[in-house]
Amino acid sequence: MTFLLRWLLNALGLWMATIIVPGVTATDAIALLAAGLVLGLANALVRPVLVLLTLPITLLTLGLFLIVVNGGVLLLVAALVPGFAIDDLFWSGVLAALWMSIFGLATQSVWKP
Repeated sequence: MTFLLRWLLNALGLWMATIIVPGVTATDAIALLAAGLVLGLANALVRPVLVLLTLPITLLTLGLFLIVVNGGVLLLVAALVPGFAIDDLFWSGVLAALWMSIFGLATQSVWKP
């Protein structure tokens, strides 16, 4: 149940990112659901490795570099999922990652598993 809810919340956050962030597009709901699933898997498998590899620069920037890491994970998701795209690779990815972080914090404060 927790996995399904997180998956749907990821898809909802990505849908809202397509509305809020210019350059983030999705063709249909299936692409958003697939992107939500791949984002959850990438956050569980790829992101911890990237965080560990970029730890020195993250410490130097007082944690702000994590937004760039999250943007990179979103760009990876956009590359893997057909129908979900991030046009302007760097800034749209970073803004979408910032939005997903804010959305994730908001949903975690309301719903605690």
